[in-house]
Amino acid sequence: MIPFSPPRIDDLIINEVVDTLKSGWITTGPKTLRLENEIKDYTGASAVVCLNSATAGLELVLRWYGVKPGDEVIIPAYTYCATANVVEHIGAVPVFVDVNPNDFNIDIQAIEKAITNRTKVIMPVDIAGLPCDYEAVNNLVIRPDVLQKFKAETEEQQKLGRILIMADAAHSFGASVNGVKQGRLTDVAVFSFHAVKNLTTAEGGAIAFNLNVERFIPEVLTKRFKVLSLHGQSKDAFSKLKPGAWRYDVEVAGFKCNMTDIQASIGLVELSRYDNDTLVRRKQICDQYHSLFSQHSDLFELPLFVDEKRQSCYHLYQLRVKNISENQRDEIITRISELGVSVNVHFIPVPMLSYYKEKGYSISNYPVAYRNFSQEISLPVYYDLSPEQVKIVFDAVLNSVQNVLATNETTV
Repeated sequence: MIPFSPPRIDDLIINEVVDTLKSGWITTGPKTLRLENEIKDYTGASAVVCLNSATAGLELVLRWYGVKPGDEVIIPAYTYCATANVVEHIGAVPVFVDVNPNDFNIDIQAIEKAITNRTKVIMPVDIAGLPCDYEAVNNLVIRPDVLQKFKAETEEQQKLGRILIMADAAHSFGASVNGVKQGRLTDVAVFSFHAVKNLTTAEGGAIAFNLNVERFIPEVLTKRFKVLSLHGQSKDAFSKLKPGAWRYDVEVAGFKCNMTDIQASIGLVELSRYDNDTLVRRKQICDQYHSLFSQHSDLFELPLFVDEKRQSCYHLYQLRVKNISENQRDEIITRISELGVSVNVHFIPVPMLSYYKEKGYSISNYPVAYRNFSQEISLPVYYDLSPEQVKIVFDAVLNSVQNVLATNETTV
């Protein structure tokens, strides 16, 4: 059985975790701080705060920016449910828009049409690790007619003076536009370090800030989000270890979503070999898939990883089978699985999920998202996947697609 995306756990990671366990400090402490600083250096962001998930990071930023019930947050229909759920958590309105037919990312013209005087945040999603067209999004929010619609209602909104752009960069750690890494492409980017991500901390995430450092002082932002992530407490446990420093205050009714040093220790190893090892291997795998599937261009549409501006981090290989139905795609996946290969689908568009359908959203309003979903199959991409196994995956997919299409022709 070829699995879909097992984490890379080797002696380097095991030894670093053991070192943390033996240190006696396993919650938020020196290794979490070190990881934050190294991510900050890697991305070029002005400030970084690590948390227990990307989901927590998205929600904390929305709350910090003062998004409230009745406000609107524009997001793509094609994303994981977490992108929409965090908007629901604070009582705001998720405004779904359609995506591009070629790269799964949010349609800029659809964003423009969706902006109202209640829009507070635009949340593009870098599906599969390819950055969105941030140049277009960044230019859109400073257009005079768009600025005129924005109604600042909090101190942070007044300081920024426009719609906040927060990238859901769960897939795109290490991706770039014109050589600039994600983390410095928008006002805020939020990364995921979940077990299946390119860089993992088992569970975890990070907020990377790229706001004007004079209006949003990095040290102040960092302190604020550390307070928000730990019950609103003015000191974390590590800070209270200093002699006589036990006393703390609670400044706000905060949350509990801090990263632990156990998680950070995994991330430190992962980051140390990310560009020169992890991304190299992931690119090799995707290039091999490209070479194999491109021989059957009548059947398959290959994912986009690089264009004149953007560079993906090769998080997913989203293969699309041309001119098939959702039911055929599902049958193909069943056949692939029976051949011993694990595949997946990224993602079921959010308006198709029961909770959102019951709120009145309909996938019929997002035809491109539905077409992309109905024809998509995500193939295994992970560090230890060998060239021989890539060929096995290819053979299983090709065999399954041809069999399903042949059966359909016979039935017709």
